[in-house]
Amino acid sequence: MALGCPDYFLRHSNYQESMDRTSTREELIVPGFQRPASQNLPHHHDDDVDLEQLVNDMNSSMESVYSTQADTALLLNNGHGHAPHHHHHHHHMHPAYPGHGQAYRRHTPPSSSPSRERLRHSQPMHIQAVPAGRASSASSLPTGIPNPFPELCSPAGSPVLSPIQTSDNHIVKVWSEDGAGKVVEIPADMTARDVCQLLVYKSHCLDDNAWTLVEHHPILGLERCLEDHELVVQVQASMSSDSKFLFRKNYAKYEFFRNPLNFFPEQMVAWCQESDGSIPQSQLLQNFLNSSSCPEIQGYLYLKEPGRKSWKKLYMFLRRSGLYYSTKGTSKEPRHLQLLSDLEDSNIFTIITGRKLHNAPTDYQFCIKPSKVRSDCKELKMLCAEDEQSRTCWMTAFRLLKYGIVLYQSYNVPQQRKSNLSPFSAPVRSVSENSLVAMDFSGRTGRVIDNPAEAQSAALEEGQTWRKRSQRMNVLGSPSTLHPSSLSTVIHRTQVWFHGRIMREEAHKMIIQQGQVDGLFLLRDSQSNPKAFVLTLCHHQKIKHFQILPCEEDGQVFFSLDDGATKFTDLIHLVEFYQLNRGVLPCKLKHPCTAVAL
Repeated sequence: MALGCPDYFLRHSNYQESMDRTSTREELIVPGFQRPASQNLPHHHDDDVDLEQLVNDMNSSMESVYSTQADTALLLNNGHGHAPHHHHHHHHMHPAYPGHGQAYRRHTPPSSSPSRERLRHSQPMHIQAVPAGRASSASSLPTGIPNPFPELCSPAGSPVLSPIQTSDNHIVKVWSEDGAGKVVEIPADMTARDVCQLLVYKSHCLDDNAWTLVEHHPILGLERCLEDHELVVQVQASMSSDSKFLFRKNYAKYEFFRNPLNFFPEQMVAWCQESDGSIPQSQLLQNFLNSSSCPEIQGYLYLKEPGRKSWKKLYMFLRRSGLYYSTKGTSKEPRHLQLLSDLEDSNIFTIITGRKLHNAPTDYQFCIKPSKVRSDCKELKMLCAEDEQSRTCWMTAFRLLKYGIVLYQSYNVPQQRKSNLSPFSAPVRSVSENSLVAMDFSGRTGRVIDNPAEAQSAALEEGQTWRKRSQRMNVLGSPSTLHPSSLSTVIHRTQVWFHGRIMREEAHKMIIQQGQVDGLFLLRDSQSNPKAFVLTLCHHQKIKHFQILPCEEDGQVFFSLDDGATKFTDLIHLVEFYQLNRGVLPCKLKHPCTAVAL
């Protein structure tokens, strides 16, 4: 879903209406109430208004209303019934005349009607909602004349006369990568995916189904991505006061459905070893999703001993019933297996504090945290893997064994939405997902340029033409203050994949946080060369850096990744080229590392 309405709005149409109504309504106006004629007098600077005459006119209008109701009640009871008594025990003054309600009370002669005897003209009249069956009797329009404002005169559709619905909404605050926060009011049944779509809708950014809510615990040094089907209000109820939600992209959220063999090494999957690694890719996922099957992940992990900074290397097994470790080598016998943690009431987190804090043997730490634990470190099961692939395998298998087919359904919903789109609709997608091809429009009809060399020369020619056109516009008095040669050095700063002067470690952190999938990239300023840039790219869960150097030719500056063999007029052209061609890179540029401002 792109910039359109979030799915939750489509399923609950009244949610958007109530949000708009509560956010924009500042004053309630009672329909059908007409101002007295005396209020239509022209206003003078000295506010010369006859207050006594104004009160008398209003009391006359109220008296006529009560007299009509009393007469109607007498007719219905054949003149023998008693009209209902209006007992008002409130003695509030009229809000327009504080402190003077009794001073301007109109004294009327006693009336024969019991209602008129007990009428208090200085007290406010309470307007009650009329039932749907009596709506026709409340209308004061003569028969034969159509009602020009049915939504105002109908109590059922009136926002003032209808009973007020008490909403069971909750306040949730979400933080972005730049430290900005946004407060949203959501109902209790709103999922993490619905909240992400709401934030995308409010922030006017592109939705490529990679946005996630991150449960972040700064004191514990833990974080995890919420599953799309999880209820945000329930998760927030289990969080401590210092914890918060982050709004971030995670391209690896469902990557294991696309490339399962990359996530589950054969030596860690039990049935792959029993069948000599002949399990096909489809069967590999089926064993995880099918609740009747018994998949098992096995391997060595480091376990932190409670209350100490020492770690113990144990052989562990992950099954549907929980995570076990063997007390005797690699034995699978039940008498040698000890339960470490179950899956039902626990969640798996990534440790973000680094290895030095806990004296971890490697950098690839993760943690199993019981749902009931808020800030007690003693209840955490802290683990450490040998490498990134092993850690990813353990954490992915934990999610699959816990949620099963629900994860596949969450992954499949955006795919079905894309397939159900009309062929005439043009969904807004990121550039990395579009099929970009070089086109030649020099002839009468356009053609696709298949030759990469020809595509490169066409791009260079187009860039030079654009430069000449910009130069000509500046000479003719263009409002642009940038010189064309300097424009190419700053135009990339508006792109989502450019992150300015960030450190190498910060670039690593952003790539790791957003999934470490093949083709995840960002561009940044070089720290060693102030005129150069650096392309940070992830491939096979490894992060690599490529320097982009400027080169000058015929008085113009170009940018190149391969020592001038392939030159580009600006960084935007460079990124677009390597999104189509791998060139000297290990893979194509696919997913831009993005940080949105809420």
